[in-house]
Amino acid sequence: YLDARRTRPHILHAHWLLPNGFVAAVVGRALQIPVVISVPGSDAQVAAANPLFRAMARFALRQASLLTANSAELRDAVIPLGADTARFALILYGTDPNALRPNTAHTADLRRLWLEAIHWQGETDPLIVLCVGRMVHKKGFDVLLRALATPALAARPVVAVMVGNGDEKAAWQEMARGLGVSPRVHWAGTVPLDEIGIWYNAADLLAMPSISKPADGLNVCVLDAMACGKPVVASTVAGNSLAVVQGETGFLVAEQDAAALAEAIAVLAENPQLRAAFGAAGRLRLENELGWPPLARRYRAHFARLADGRDED
Repeated sequence: YLDARRTRPHILHAHWLLPNGFVAAVVGRALQIPVVISVPGSDAQVAAANPLFRAMARFALRQASLLTANSAELRDAVIPLGADTARFALILYGTDPNALRPNTAHTADLRRLWLEAIHWQGETDPLIVLCVGRMVHKKGFDVLLRALATPALAARPVVAVMVGNGDEKAAWQEMARGLGVSPRVHWAGTVPLDEIGIWYNAADLLAMPSISKPADGLNVCVLDAMACGKPVVASTVAGNSLAVVQGETGFLVAEQDAAALAEAIAVLAENPQLRAAFGAAGRLRLENELGWPPLARRYRAHFARLADGRDED
C-alpha cells in the first residue's frame, strides 16, 4: 500500500486471484487505481475452497476493471464467485520466440539416449511423442498411455517421452505396465529449464491431452513446442484450442478419448511432410500472435484504456 501510494501507478496488475488479487483490490480501492487480475490456474479452485477464500475472491473480482485467463474453463470457474464475463479477456501466458526456436543441435544424440533408456528393439527410428508437465490428473497423460495400446498405435513404432514428476507418476507407470506399453515409454523426470529446448527439438510432436476437471489454463509447453516448430496433438480443453489450430498447426481431439488421440498421432506418424508443415505454421503463429511481443501489445492496449478511464469498445 505504501509503495503504491508513493509511486501512484496507473494500473495494478495482480497475477493469481488469491492472495495477490485480493491485496491489489484492497489497495486499488483505497487509492482509486484500476486493478487487473490474471487467473492462471489452480487459484480458481483455491478461491472456492472455503467461505473466507470465497469472500476474498468475490471482493477482488468486483474491484477488478479487467480479468484475464488463459482458458475458457478458468474464466468459467470464477464466474460463480461473482466475476463479470464482460470484463474478461482470454490472454495466454506466452513464451519468448527468441528463447526457443527450431534447432537440430544435439537432438540426434538425445534421441539415441531416449531409445537406449528403454532398450528399443525396433528396426526403424520411431515417432517420438513428448509430454511435458507435472504428473497430475488434470494433465491427462494417462490418456496417451491408453492411446499407445489402441490398434492405431499398438503396431506402430511410436515412443512416448514423459518429462516431469508428480503425484500420479507411480500410478501411471503401473498403468503402462498393465497396458503392456512400458517398453515404449521413457519416464525422464525433471529436465533443467536451460536444456528443455533440446528436448522439444528432439521430439517429433507434443501431446497435451488435458482434461477439464479440475479447470486448467493453457500449458506453456504447447507454446514452447510450437516455438520449436513442432506439431501439437491436444484435447479441446484447458486453453489448447486458443493455441492449436485444427488441421493447421496440429490436431484437436475430445478430452479423454484415447482412440481419437491415437488416430491423430497415427496420421502424423505416417506423414513427416505434414508434421513439418504443421510445425512451420505453429512457429509462424507463435511469432505473430502467441509470443510475448504480440501478447504484451494486447495488455498495453487494455492498460492504456483503463488508465484513460475509457470503457471497453
